[in-house]
Amino acid sequence: MSRFQIFTDEQWARVEPLLPSSDGQRGRPFRNNRQIVEGIAYRYRCGIAWRDLPEQFGPWQTVWKRHRRYAAEGVWDRIHATLLAEADANGEIEWTVSVDSTINRAHQHGTNLPRSTGGSPNYKKPWTEPEDHAVGRSRGGLSTKIHHACDRRGRPLAFILGPGQGSDSRMFPHVIEAISVPRLGGGRARSRPDAVMGDKAYSSRANRALLREKKIKAIIPEPRDQIANRKRKGSRGGRPVDFDSEAYKGRSVVEQSFSLFKQWRSIATRYDKLAITYRAGVALYASLIWLRQ
Repeated sequence: MSRFQIFTDEQWARVEPLLPSSDGQRGRPFRNNRQIVEGIAYRYRCGIAWRDLPEQFGPWQTVWKRHRRYAAEGVWDRIHATLLAEADANGEIEWTVSVDSTINRAHQHGTNLPRSTGGSPNYKKPWTEPEDHAVGRSRGGLSTKIHHACDRRGRPLAFILGPGQGSDSRMFPHVIEAISVPRLGGGRARSRPDAVMGDKAYSSRANRALLREKKIKAIIPEPRDQIANRKRKGSRGGRPVDFDSEAYKGRSVVEQSFSLFKQWRSIATRYDKLAITYRAGVALYASLIWLRQ
């Protein structure tokens, strides 16, 4: 493989039929799709400016416009969903899910658009640009947070963008709701894991009640202050939470998954002005992770 090539021939053979075609559409037909997609992936892997793309990928404007279009149409999310459906049909998804988030610093080139801090979120419409562009101010400065759910082997099932200062606990219901694996034979998509693991940041009555309602086993440790508060209330504090410490040892896969994502420099640092294009880069890499399986 060339150093400008991200996809193997086998991986591309699976992706190509799932990409949009310009057949029957007005305007210029699409150029070599593989050349363009390789250019998109190369840019996110190397963290370079779009204008600095090597000439092997053709005009950078064409690569950027195709990426912008795919981002708005949710192309990589559909491909990711198709790969998940195939994996689930083959029994390859391990449904003990780990949830966590990671903060990625937003570069100054990605934060120069007007934004409404605390603007209305659109977690159910990830292909619509949010008012705050998923940029917020945390201790490290302007940043974006990726909220992520992966299976027991660290492979991505769902991912949501939010501002860097956003609460993990409040985003937990949205992340769980975002888990939706279609079934190849039709019918309702699978959205209920067998168990969900999360760190102490996700320990709240609301989150535990949500998992009980969905009949999902919660593997979430209880913080010391919550334990002390429960004991102080006596019988009114309720029973101690059921916590499987042995199973919790497997939660490290979500940290390993983030480490894998951040091997691509334009994911580790956000250079994109628009949240939907940055998220499309995450969805592209998530699809590639499943293709490698």
